[in-house]
Amino acid sequence: MLQLLILLPLGILAGLLAGLLGIGGGLVFSPLLLWLGLSPHQALATSTLAIVPTTAGGSWAHLRRGLLPWPSAVAIGSGALVFGVLFGRLSGVLQPWQLLAAQALMYGVLALLIKAGDSNSNELDCHGAQPIVGLLLVGAVAGMAGGLIGLGGGLVMVPIMVNALRLPIHLAIRLSTFAVLCASTAAGLLFVLAGRGDLSAALLLGLSAAVGARWSAARLQRVAPAKLALMLRLLTFFLAIDSARRALMLLLGT
Repeated sequence: MLQLLILLPLGILAGLLAGLLGIGGGLVFSPLLLWLGLSPHQALATSTLAIVPTTAGGSWAHLRRGLLPWPSAVAIGSGALVFGVLFGRLSGVLQPWQLLAAQALMYGVLALLIKAGDSNSNELDCHGAQPIVGLLLVGAVAGMAGGLIGLGGGLVMVPIMVNALRLPIHLAIRLSTFAVLCASTAAGLLFVLAGRGDLSAALLLGLSAAVGARWSAARLQRVAPAKLALMLRLLTFFLAIDSARRALMLLLGT
């Protein structure tokens, strides 16, 4: 019970990061659940379930303000959902240490790729032309990464949207939040059907995180792009080190 109560403030912290950076919160959830004693595969499943209410809170805040362009959201969300389901079925193929090692490698690459983009660019008009095909492909890549190795889809999508599609980082974060909601909902359903994940821990984390996500998402536009990029870079760098450490410990049997 004491361990479950610890999840409440940490869930709020994860939600604040989720709403601000466009991630699902799994970047905080997974290490926390591993610390509580869950296996890597159980931590992945529980984290995915907790991400659903977290990203729902952030997406709702963006929708209420009219800052989520529906054609783009549907495109990136569809790609994330379909590929999240397809590759979520393969998540059990990797050994626990391989799962963590793959996460560490991807985090390290993303830490080098994250940037703020053009600080002079304006937000795309929600009713204007959108890079629909590009966003569909971005969602597919994120769904694959999330389903296969449990990597937070937001950390994959935001750098690609900023670097390749030239979207402003604020818009990329909003679209990422919605896409992670779609992908985690699909993958979470698969985990529930397979009997994987701790539902009580997922609910505590997810519902408390949803509160923080709604609050920070409503204030996203006030944060400078350079600060958002720096926070994402520091977070991915830290997670790369942590995942690599855990993978090595599992490999050596310590």
